Amino acid sequence: MSTPFYVSPQQAMADRAEYARKGIARGRSLVVMQYADGIVFVGENPSRALHKFSEIYDRIGFAAAGKYNEYENLRIGGVRYADLRGYTYDRDDVTARGLANVYAQTLGTIFSSAAEKPYEVELVVAEVGETPEGDQIYRLPHDGSIVDEHGSVAVGGNAEPVSSFLEQRHRDGMTLVEALKLAVQALSRDTNGSEREIPADRLEVAVLDRTRPQQRKFKRIVGRQLARLLEGDGTAASEAEEETSGGSGDSGDSGSSGAEK
Repeated sequence: MSTPFYVSPQQAMADRAEYARKGIARGRSLVVMQYADGIVFVGENPSRALHKFSEIYDRIGFAAAGKYNEYENLRIGGVRYADLRGYTYDRDDVTARGLANVYAQTLGTIFSSAAEKPYEVELVVAEVGETPEGDQIYRLPHDGSIVDEHGSVAVGGNAEPVSSFLEQRHRDGMTLVEALKLAVQALSRDTNGSEREIPADRLEVAVLDRTRPQQRKFKRIVGRQLARLLEGDGTAASEAEEETSGGSGDSGDSGSSGAEK
């Protein structure tokens, strides 16, 4: 009778963490950044249907890097949690911190369970406040830990050099045009230091806009408005608001794909 192969708990956890990190790194980076009027989400995403950024509740947005089918399950669970809590108690009781705690418990349980593989995802949960001081951004790695971020955060792909680039150049009170240009410039940098061009049709951009008159602050920026913002036209943001003022700001994200984005 052969002796079972022994792996120490520390080594098993290290192997699981390495597996998850490699899966996340195969995807493309995304950036979540504060600006004067809210929080902007920017990522390279050629798909128009499989979104990286989504609305969770009135003032709360969700961003994810990694395997689409895994973070889509988490997104749907977050929407259900927010809707149930808001209906049972009050809409103000739905917060980014509460949602981040729920995601942390889910990711932590999956990561520590030997019965299933860890999720290859990294999440960002953001909430826009009445003032910039009230903005909240939480990053959740694959192991379920919570990191309280300020200013800017990058996840997925080559997140470390992107984060370093943003930390050196991000400042409080940036306009949406300035923040968007900085995010695209950071995402355009390759690991070897060279830069490449990311066309507007390969970008996914959304904002949590505190100045939006609707209760729901999330909206996507696409098409002509996105192109004009990238060109430096600050009036495009207000035009985008006028065009979406009659809608919900999010068309609803659905899909069933295991592809990494």
